[in-house]
Amino acid sequence: MFLLSLGKGSKVKNKKMKESILDQLCNTVYRQYPIIKDRHPKVTKQGSDRYLLVFSGSDKSPDGKSIQHTIRVVASEDGQIIKTSMSR
Repeated sequence: MFLLSLGKGSKVKNKKMKESILDQLCNTVYRQYPIIKDRHPKVTKQGSDRYLLVFSGSDKSPDGKSIQHTIRVVASEDGQIIKTSMSR
């Protein structure tokens, strides 16, 4: 079961977004960004019907340095991706 973060360290079970929808969203993101495959997102509720999923991962550059990746996905409660962004 995924956890919903309400900020300031408090966490409750995610009762709004179904686990099957969250799994579907994760699989869609994993196909677009294989660097974060099998990483579980931090899920935060935004407003009444939107969720922010934040995936983090790292990779190595050709010279051996570590590169941190963060993928942010804003999705509706029914599983539609509204916006995706990536930072390095």
